[in-house]
Amino acid sequence: QVQLVESGGGLVQAGGSLRLSCAASGSISKINAMGWYRQAPGKQRELVAVITSYGSTNYADSVKGRFTISRDNAKKSVYLQMNSLTPEDTAVYYCNADVVAIRAGTWAAFNSWGQGTQVTVSS
Repeated sequence: QVQLVESGGGLVQAGGSLRLSCAASGSISKINAMGWYRQAPGKQRELVAVITSYGSTNYADSVKGRFTISRDNAKKSVYLQMNSLTPEDTAVYYCNADVVAIRAGTWAAFNSWGQGTQVTVSS
């Protein structure tokens, strides 16, 4: 089994910063793309940022210039530095990874999600 565990969420005032972390564990052979998604109340889950295993990044237009995604392959971890936060950034943030790992006793490539961490930005 693969587990993605997020941390770093919380309550912050508008204009503030937070850094989210996500660590993967389990019988993992390889992690390809890793990313962060978010889901605000009453809205669909949306992509925030993604990073490939080679370090190429892509961001949602709404966070470009404010958020930075990074990863540490040795630690099987991905991070999201969030600056200049606004109330519109309030959501549950989910870590996501494309992994090659053991599942049901065999190696398989699949997508895995974390349990989510709440980010609340007050005005």
